[in-house]
Amino acid sequence: MSAATAIDAGPERQFNEAVELLRAGRSGEALSTLESLTRREPNFRLAQLIYGELLAALSGADAGKLVATSMSTDARLRDLAEEARVRLAGEKAVPMPGMVPNVVLQLSEGFEHAIVVDLPRARLYLLENNGGELSLLRHHYAAIGRNGSGKQVTGDMRTPVGLYHITHWIDDDKLPELYGAGALPLDYPNAWDRHLRRTGSGIWLHGVPRDTYSRPPRSSEGCVTMANVDLEALRTHVRFGGTPVILSDKLEWVPADAVTPVREAFMRRVEDWRAKWSARDTEAYLAYYADDFSADGMGRAAFAAHKRRVNASKKFIDIRLSDMSLFRYPGAEQDVLLAEFTMEYSSDNYAVTTRKQQFWRREADGAWKIIREINR
Repeated sequence: MSAATAIDAGPERQFNEAVELLRAGRSGEALSTLESLTRREPNFRLAQLIYGELLAALSGADAGKLVATSMSTDARLRDLAEEARVRLAGEKAVPMPGMVPNVVLQLSEGFEHAIVVDLPRARLYLLENNGGELSLLRHHYAAIGRNGSGKQVTGDMRTPVGLYHITHWIDDDKLPELYGAGALPLDYPNAWDRHLRRTGSGIWLHGVPRDTYSRPPRSSEGCVTMANVDLEALRTHVRFGGTPVILSDKLEWVPADAVTPVREAFMRRVEDWRAKWSARDTEAYLAYYADDFSADGMGRAAFAAHKRRVNASKKFIDIRLSDMSLFRYPGAEQDVLLAEFTMEYSSDNYAVTTRKQQFWRREADGAWKIIREINR
């Protein structure tokens, strides 16, 4: 149960009043309201947090001048008011049991967890995978880039939108204090970013300096930042190189059965692609590739010529797919679906196992075609 639903309307209304007082620059009155609220409801965690932050922000002010403190001249208090607003909205937006993020159509049983970040709401969700069924394990506030989301170029101070994987952990003793308890670097730019010629690097999930609990909703250079205690808890559920991290700018929560038709239709497409290749029905197999497809430095024409030549030389081809994950790719201008899977390829003279990514795009005529294919 979220903090917003765990309290009655009285305390919540009082908290909202305190936030509005902060936003109006009436910090002394906000402090008094929060003090009263935290005495009344000592377990109201969000109110306790904001009350403590406000006390810290005003600790150097003369007590008699608190009411006169102007939000227009105190950026920290403005940030605090916005943080309170976003935190409260995020608590209210926590999904009911049985709801799943629309970006995850299927998660391989090989992934015990997935991380989804709702960038506009500054909220990170940790999902647990129980035999293919997703459930919300925990959630918390997480700040993003100071210019919002949709990273395109180096230095734009934006957080990327897309699907990434955590590469490793960096201990706090190897980092400046800005990063708090440590960092979980992401593999930005990924293959899709490079396809779109996005630039930049150093996008991490990381903590905050130990003299603060959190940061304003938009405050980083593009990273996702969170309280150190939340980062350390998150770290225990991460599998490096595996756990997907989805950074979404339009996250929706839907009933679990609502994604079933999309998942099943997507699986039929991937399965037919596999079957056509296994049957050496080369032209039907190639029909799944878009005109602007590219992979390994080859455009579609070169790729098709290569596949015709290779397939014609084989006596048999056997393709087997496993560990399948399916996603709606966030942030794409057109409908794009991503399939990640392990592929076992064998023929009369060659065998290999690879981890593959396929990006499928809905064309103008409604057909789905592969536009990128990468071996990870």
